[in-house]
Amino acid sequence: MKKIFTLLAACFFTLSVSAQTLKEGVHYEVISETATKTPEVREFFSYYCPHCLNFEPLAKRLAEKAKNSDFKFEKSHVDFLRAAGPEIQFMLTKALVASEKLNKPGVNDAIFQYIHKNRSVFTSEKDVRQLFIANGVTGEEFDKTFNSFAVKAQAKGMKKLQNEYAQKRVLTGVPTFIVNGKYKIINQGFDARTYGELFEQLESAALQLVEKK
Repeated sequence: MKKIFTLLAACFFTLSVSAQTLKEGVHYEVISETATKTPEVREFFSYYCPHCLNFEPLAKRLAEKAKNSDFKFEKSHVDFLRAAGPEIQFMLTKALVASEKLNKPGVNDAIFQYIHKNRSVFTSEKDVRQLFIANGVTGEEFDKTFNSFAVKAQAKGMKKLQNEYAQKRVLTGVPTFIVNGKYKIINQGFDARTYGELFEQLESAALQLVEKK
């Protein structure tokens, strides 16, 4: 009976979250008059940010949800934290892009672990290369992909978008979730006691805003 009650309580909570009414200025803010052509949820984050590490379960849930939906989930790495120089941080932006090109999602987790669990320091491209090799990528594959025009161009695109949002005071910290290029989710606007509850609410908000005109 206790298990049934727990299950029913969990179901009720999920339904109540899904039915939550979003309020502009509380749960989200409008940052643009126009939306992106393709519906998207974009997470601005940094590998050096411990809060971003804590938010990884939410990012993975949204990425998984996007696989069978009409929107795409994008991660954008920023380079304005003080934990490392902008050159090193931009190098990790390229690492993110390269891992996606090579279809090696494990590299994302490995970078977080390298910094926060192992307490190791990235000092050069060689460090990143070794991490990729440890995750099943050959040295030749890494060199070809990491230094490709496509990876450099996409990484520069992330940097450009970061700068645009930063200049508009839209992007002031991480993690930040922006939906359809039009709505910024206000993480602090949700009442939650645990990360699990918060992620349920933020996921629900992102999915509602994806459908919002």
